[in-house]
Amino acid sequence: MRLCVFEGRAPENLFPLTMTRPTFELRCGWTTLREKILAFFHETHACYFMRDYLAQVYGKRYREEPINDIKFLKTDDFILANGKWLRRRTDTPPLVDEMVTTCENEVVYAKVKRETLTKILATNLEETLERLRRDVGETPIDARLISYPWHPVLYNAEALRDDFDSIKNEGVKGMVSPMAAIDGPEDQLYVAETAEVHPFVTLETASGPIIIDRGSKIYPHSRIEGPASIGRETYVYEAKIRPGTTLGPMCRVGGEVDESVFHGYSNKHHEGFLGHSYVGEWVNLGALTTNSDLKNDYSTVQVYVQSKLVDTGEIKVGAFLGDHVKTSIGCLLTTGAVLGVMSNVLATGEAAPKLIPSFTWYFRNKFSRGLGLRRMIDAAETVMARRNIVMSQEEKAMFQRLYAVSYTHLTLPTNREV
Repeated sequence: MRLCVFEGRAPENLFPLTMTRPTFELRCGWTTLREKILAFFHETHACYFMRDYLAQVYGKRYREEPINDIKFLKTDDFILANGKWLRRRTDTPPLVDEMVTTCENEVVYAKVKRETLTKILATNLEETLERLRRDVGETPIDARLISYPWHPVLYNAEALRDDFDSIKNEGVKGMVSPMAAIDGPEDQLYVAETAEVHPFVTLETASGPIIIDRGSKIYPHSRIEGPASIGRETYVYEAKIRPGTTLGPMCRVGGEVDESVFHGYSNKHHEGFLGHSYVGEWVNLGALTTNSDLKNDYSTVQVYVQSKLVDTGEIKVGAFLGDHVKTSIGCLLTTGAVLGVMSNVLATGEAAPKLIPSFTWYFRNKFSRGLGLRRMIDAAETVMARRNIVMSQEEKAMFQRLYAVSYTHLTLPTNREV
């Protein structure tokens, strides 16, 4: 039996976070949604269905794993899993020969025999899933789907606890200075090989488990409160890491971070507050960049989803930053702010607009296209080279397509009402 992971409905509702990645590559907890699904079904490989413009980028990253190949589903029995599914430890794997599980009117996962797939296979996966629901029948289940940008943040603390419970090699294997303090149960701490915890660091495991991945360095006067995870080769500088925070691989983080997710390869090196937010890859937050995650009247926060305000139903909601976002020193981000891919925000002395479209500069209270896509890609390549990573031709083609589409359908705001 093989595994197929697909994006699920309306990946655009997760923009800008999924503008440059499939839904199942979002991070929630220590690992991505995809990694959780693979672990749940005890698989190391899968085939994938995603938006066409992402296929070449991720085809290179997944190497020989099939992408968007509908005929491949005729080759074996399959489990088809929704990439928006946040798998929890309380979830149970399918036991019957064939079944289709659903939640919120979406297929969560389906277990299907080759004969059935061959008989009902359509020209696309969406229609195939509808035929499965009709012919096999569906079983409603209690599942958790990541459908909006605030969901990975909202569920991050729970996911961190689940991920820690899944670790089989827990314990302190790296270097923890005898002058560092572990405040709470030591069995709630995992420090991987080659990780370093320097003197005068406090690791508070009383509030939840802490994962410190290999190659990471926690420098003096930092405090990390669990549940939290520090990704591979991430450096933490005199920071206050509050509960429910995930720092992905190769980040550089200082200041205060509360219940937020850094996808990876991003910088918040200096002082400033970031709360209840999701930060994409290759983001740089200038010194003293600070966001609001609570309105003065304690009412629920609205967030722009596909250019329309949606009420989150939550009173604690921060900012959502796509890949390659840059903010200047002293930037102020309002509650529920959305900063699109490759946007550039310069401080004005007051809070930036709630929505900054992708590939847009905001400077002196005006929106512009900045210096153009070529200069944006040049800057992105320079940033990536600092981590010894080269932007692929496939990634450049993706940004060129997104830039063209963005400006075909975008009228730049002319005032601050957004």
